[in-house]
Amino acid sequence: MTTVEHTDHAADHSDHGDHAAHTEAHDDHKPDSYYIVVALILAAITALETSTYWVDFGKAFLPVLLTLMCIKFVMVVSLFMHLKFDNKIFSWIFYSGLLLAVFVYMAFLATFRFFAPT
Repeated sequence: MTTVEHTDHAADHSDHGDHAAHTEAHDDHKPDSYYIVVALILAAITALETSTYWVDFGKAFLPVLLTLMCIKFVMVVSLFMHLKFDNKIFSWIFYSGLLLAVFVYMAFLATFRFFAPT
């Protein structure tokens, strides 16, 4: 590679405004203790979810599980995947996927008459 080509190549990879804005958005990360607390909250929610195996929630177990699942999804996606720092279209894509999954699950259960009175 000649000196001119090398200089042009370096200019192509120079610092762009997008990169600077992206770096500024991620410079204000929370301390490690914040993420440890979030991990403990996620562990507690998981413990609640698994408790449905031996604790009888009655007919409330499905709404409880779906609610806990949604809370965990939002926490993981927004905090650990840094979705709150990214373009809002990415948030819309993730959350619409969550809604689609919940609706498909509910439709699946409805086909097997899960919600029918016993």
